[in-house]
Amino acid sequence: MRFVDGARSAMCRAMCTARLVAGLAAGLASPAAGQHDSARQSVDAADSAPASTDWAQFGWDVGRSNTSTAATGIDAQTIGSLRRQQVPIDGTVDASAIYLHGARVGGATHDVLFVTTTYGRTLAVDASDGAILWRYTPSSYGSVAGSSQITTATPVADPDHQFVYAASPDGFIQKLAVDDGHVVWRTAITRLARREKIAAPLAYFGGRIVATTGGYIGDAPPYQGHVAVLDAATGELRHVWNSLCSDRPGLIDPGSCAESGSAIWGRAGAVIDSATGDIFVATGNGRWDGRTDWGDAVLQLDSTASRLLGNYTPANTRDLDESDGDLGSTSPVLLAGGFVAQGGKDGRIRLLSLDHLRGATPHLGGEVQSVSTPSGADLFTTPAVVHTATAVWTIAADGGGTAAWAFADGRLRPMWRNDHAGTSPVVAGGLLYVYDPAGALRVYRPETGEQVADLACGSGHWNSPIVADGRIVLPEGNANGHRTTGILDIWRRP
Repeated sequence: MRFVDGARSAMCRAMCTARLVAGLAAGLASPAAGQHDSARQSVDAADSAPASTDWAQFGWDVGRSNTSTAATGIDAQTIGSLRRQQVPIDGTVDASAIYLHGARVGGATHDVLFVTTTYGRTLAVDASDGAILWRYTPSSYGSVAGSSQITTATPVADPDHQFVYAASPDGFIQKLAVDDGHVVWRTAITRLARREKIAAPLAYFGGRIVATTGGYIGDAPPYQGHVAVLDAATGELRHVWNSLCSDRPGLIDPGSCAESGSAIWGRAGAVIDSATGDIFVATGNGRWDGRTDWGDAVLQLDSTASRLLGNYTPANTRDLDESDGDLGSTSPVLLAGGFVAQGGKDGRIRLLSLDHLRGATPHLGGEVQSVSTPSGADLFTTPAVVHTATAVWTIAADGGGTAAWAFADGRLRPMWRNDHAGTSPVVAGGLLYVYDPAGALRVYRPETGEQVADLACGSGHWNSPIVADGRIVLPEGNANGHRTTGILDIWRRP
């Protein structure tokens, strides 16, 4: 593995590992004011009884930490006893499931999984037995099924268990009743759905739904990556921030902007700092001028997506654009103490200081540090971030490896790596879950990388697991296969 500041000594690795293990033993951390609240937790006590909890959005929290703070009832000793159910569903879910504990559906209480298929069907699935409780099918389904017009967005639930919000490839966001799936409202967030794709997960924060758009494979114009903020109660489109032609607020006709591209398509989509509500996104290939065009950039917006608060683009932004080296192939990662990590298709993870990003004045270059992705390959996944009492670390996976770094004193220091590919890693109940899209769900000890289980499953693409209430849930399949059938895996304790 390549690192800008060279290979670390064995003593440094041992010291870093000791700090992490100490953090695991010490329990819940309380980071200093101003730090991001990714997942301030202990990851020990994995063998305690599962806490009745929800997994209501991609990445567990609005900061997309991919780290659950709840006990799961699954540990290294019991994971081998789990039994897998393959639930047939009428579509491919190239995303993640979400989960509500004890939700009311059809007048009865159920533990419920919600998934959205590539052609926009949203299903409510009983987590206890795999029964389909209801399905919502958008009116556009017949015109897009089997085509390349798709969505890979994970739905989101509101905190009161009453509604879920889901995307469809016709460019709409819909609010659905948890009880029976009926539509409360539908709102379009693009004027050209066949060019502007809703690829990233939805977010719910402060009574608002936050969604982003990108383009399709091949970057066929015209499209502009944009951030859309909707009122969760009414569906009103409150604000739109366009990453190209950013001087034009609101939904625009993509053909009316002179530039095309700058997709916001990273697996985490909009990443939200829960302390401030600020929205962080990264954009893909597109023109950057530091004024109205913000391709290949990390962007910090206010909570309404109406004002640019900070920005960064690499010094080689033109080369990235010309070589299809999207910075926005993954989303910003909120660390601690005012630092953000940003991967990309050039095989690098850049450590950035928010102090350097601050303001609308263009910021070209100025990274604090740059390290290799786990295998030096493109990064398309969302890293996990774990905060303990004495340590912060981040875990990432790409097409050729999985790796962990400790973050301290404004630096990333390597902890461990292996050669196993993975999608977005998830930490829950003291274990690290990494789905290899070739067809394996590997389970590790997050502090050392020791593998404790290898769960058989089918192949996939962007899919990643969730873990809650003694269950592991993982969709299979690849959106680019354009299938209208699929499998949802549920592992449970016997």
